[in-house]
Amino acid sequence: MHVTLRPWRNTDIPALVSLAANPKVTEFLTDGFPKPYTCEAAERFIAFALSENPRKILAITVEGALAGSIGVYPQNDIYRRNAEMGYWLGEAFWGNGYMVAAIHKMCKYAFDTWSLDRIYARPFSSNARSRRALEKAGFTLEYEIIGNLVKNDLPENECCYSIRRSTFLAR
Repeated sequence: MHVTLRPWRNTDIPALVSLAANPKVTEFLTDGFPKPYTCEAAERFIAFALSENPRKILAITVEGALAGSIGVYPQNDIYRRNAEMGYWLGEAFWGNGYMVAAIHKMCKYAFDTWSLDRIYARPFSSNARSRRALEKAGFTLEYEIIGNLVKNDLPENECCYSIRRSTFLAR
């Protein structure tokens, strides 16, 4: 399995639209994720991803094929030693450990790039695949807030998983 993270490219637009237009992919993403996912949405996203330096959002590739997206968002003020991670993977790539590898690579990149002590992710409690990927990547569950989120007009629990720099480096 050859998983890489790389900057987005404008040539990724057709593959990005194809992957991101799948309702199974967007089931556990925020409501701000465009639906339907169009070429215009892909162009805006890639322009935004490329506008930041150092890059915070990277493309996930498997054997050279675009597979998804992963981002890390350093916080500020009193939270400045923390970063939130978000990600998604195209359905054709599910169940093969690709996301675990991508999370690990993004943690290494983030800890090497920013002065962070902690990276966290907040999946829906019902998103078993995401929770399992985080756990396999060394993250631990910090808390779960009951009914904190609303998706498709239904309440969802929010989980918070994290990994500390010291834990990551000890792996």
